[in-house]
Amino acid sequence: MSRWHELTGGTSGREYAARFAAVARSGADVHGEARFCAALVPVGARVLDAGCGTGRVMIRLAELGYDCVGVDLDASMLAVAREQAPHLPWFQADLTGFEPRRLGVAADFDLVVAAGNLFPLLAAGTEAAVLGRLAAALRPGGLLVAGFGLDRAHLPVPPSITLPEYDDCCAAAGLTLVDRFATWDADPYHGGGYAVSVHRR
Repeated sequence: MSRWHELTGGTSGREYAARFAAVARSGADVHGEARFCAALVPVGARVLDAGCGTGRVMIRLAELGYDCVGVDLDASMLAVAREQAPHLPWFQADLTGFEPRRLGVAADFDLVVAAGNLFPLLAAGTEAAVLGRLAAALRPGGLLVAGFGLDRAHLPVPPSITLPEYDDCCAAAGLTLVDRFATWDADPYHGGGYAVSVHRR
């Protein structure tokens, strides 16, 4: 069982979407992740949203002209995504065993984005397996972008993976660190409780 499921029981889709809708109504920017990704790959590129949740990031990327696929294990989150964008491809799948071709999807993504604290919320000990699956879904030269909290102030659960551990798992999956930032606005990373990492296959 993932730490996310332990935390939410797999029933938090509408609550999660409502929280971000309220943030958007306040005038705050809720599209930092999509903007960050759009700066990395050209319009029309194939993007996998791993742990897509309610689809906030992927829907925005699709609006910008990207060819997107969303995958998540939480049915309550996917239900919201499908309601908001029924024309987009949403799949329920466990990332530890993710194989795009089994879903009828080509495994040659230009970019994989893992936002929303995906890695700290995985089941303990599955991080390397998930990174191996995501790396395999990338074309040679493709990018993996992941943003997640590193301390209790930036996470809804106690921290579970450090940046050195994450980088080691990436290296084992054939991924090389390209750059690291403190935010989705690409602020330089000088340590701290949140990091956005870009790795290349």
